[in-house]
Amino acid sequence: MPGFPAHEGAVTLCAHGGRATPAVLNPRVTVSGRATVVLGSPWPVTACPLPVAAGGPCAAGQWTTGTARVRSHGLPLVIQGGTAVCVPTGAPLFVAAVQTRVRGV
Repeated sequence: MPGFPAHEGAVTLCAHGGRATPAVLNPRVTVSGRATVVLGSPWPVTACPLPVAAGGPCAAGQWTTGTARVRSHGLPLVIQGGTAVCVPTGAPLFVAAVQTRVRGV
């Protein structure tokens, strides 16, 4: 699945609108001068508005699918359109805004 790589400063949200940021960046591969992120890095979520009574809020996300061919340190990169799941809610995480100059497969 081709998609634009997630990078430092990309807008990443949980399904409820909480903001997610990668805990670990990958400076070995950059896009538009910004470090990318490989699968396996946790994404802490802040300001998720889902109430505790509804099973929330989202605390962190984990990407499960990313690039198929592009790798760094032997791991796929996180891309817009990849798959991620938040804990404890099971809600998806998605990359809402990224650079659009480089695309990975």
